Amino acid sequence: MTGRTFVLFNADDFGYSHGINRGIVEAHARGVVASTSMMVNTPGTEEAGRLAREHPDLSVGLHVNFTNEAQRLIDLDDEVACRRELWDQYRRFTDLMGRRPTHLDSHQHVHRHPMRRPLFEELADSEELPLRDRPPVVFKGGFYAQWEYGVSDPSKVSLADLERILHEELADGIYEFCCHPGYFDPAFEAVYHLDREHELKTLTDPALPAFVENERIRLISFRELPEAARALRGE
Repeated sequence: MTGRTFVLFNADDFGYSHGINRGIVEAHARGVVASTSMMVNTPGTEEAGRLAREHPDLSVGLHVNFTNEAQRLIDLDDEVACRRELWDQYRRFTDLMGRRPTHLDSHQHVHRHPMRRPLFEELADSEELPLRDRPPVVFKGGFYAQWEYGVSDPSKVSLADLERILHEELADGIYEFCCHPGYFDPAFEAVYHLDREHELKTLTDPALPAFVENERIRLISFRELPEAARALRGE
């Protein structure tokens, strides 16, 4: 690679549970995760806010949550309700954190729906936030252990597979690697659960930073996105 490849390792679901919060902070402190996306209507939200303040280098965005696991927390087909809840969650984030999120995305990618996407774009444009799936960042979702619902394949989140993706699938550009590190929590029920520990092991593997450096990949957070975009343009 040319040294003009930038990677954001962004951990989804901050605030979902104590075990997930613990894993994300560890993936930041001991690994390559520099950004995370926080839910503001989940049991671990308050703890996540506290942990974020204790780790000021961790870039924290808003992970809009309309669904939890397989639920509908609002009517997903009601445009007015979706807009209202979207902005309510944004205000909850700013109230909790005392600042704007560094980026915007959504749990289970609800923002990709043709009706809801313009609502997210409206918020992103109004508040000048990077939104998942929008340039200049290319979303990479291949680091995931369940490509068949409920069927775990830890090899998909192994160090070897992550290194393969980094080596084979990137060119000059800015990439968001979505990840889900965490610890199993008996009090928390989720389909994607123990797999989070497999991700955490890979993201904190001491061999990974050396591989990234050898590939001439530059790891950044969402706070550093403007600088990376300027560098990519040659400015």
